[in-house]
Amino acid sequence: MGLLATLTGLRFLRFVVRMVLLFALAVIVYFAVTAVQVYLTGRRYEPHAAGAVVVMGAAQYNGVPSPDLRARLDEALLLWRQRYTPDIMVTGSKEPGDTYTEAEASARYLIANGVPAGDILEAGGRDSWTNLAEAAPTLLAHGDRVVLIATDPFHEDRSLAIATDVGLVPSPTPTQTSPIRGWSVLPYYAKETVGVGLGRIIGFNRLSELHASLG
Repeated sequence: MGLLATLTGLRFLRFVVRMVLLFALAVIVYFAVTAVQVYLTGRRYEPHAAGAVVVMGAAQYNGVPSPDLRARLDEALLLWRQRYTPDIMVTGSKEPGDTYTEAEASARYLIANGVPAGDILEAGGRDSWTNLAEAAPTLLAHGDRVVLIATDPFHEDRSLAIATDVGLVPSPTPTQTSPIRGWSVLPYYAKETVGVGLGRIIGFNRLSELHASLG
């Protein structure tokens, strides 16, 4: 009886180990496929006639866009000058102690480069989800459902997914002049792979809420 119980316990243990290994393999494959998708999306560049180009927020310093944000804005400027879109939507709120929001710094940069204030729309947002969730109502009210997304290549896949979730029809137009290049992009692609992978499972809105709750 004791031997039978031991054998049964060993079989159960082997079953549990097998299931754990299969689950781990499935997770690895899932995120590996997601990583490839994030990378391939970042290589797509599909400008076409659209209602607006949406500039995803990034850091600003006392009203001056960071190099990363400036690269995104320059892409939006290029698309606007080539008459792909009549409107530019800039996004992003501000950190405690800042004078300007990311959107305000972006608007100042665009105006200084010849874009009329009337062609610029603004929205807040502390992260990618809230950037687009706050931008969508204004864009839809303007009839700008079809949009181009100007951001870094590694950020394009998640931005497109979120834009679709909030009711927009987005296409990728990643900046061609991002200052984040070479081996330095690897941590960003890793972060985006995790973000996209988890967002597809639990929802990008819930991922945003989780991130905010964790501080």
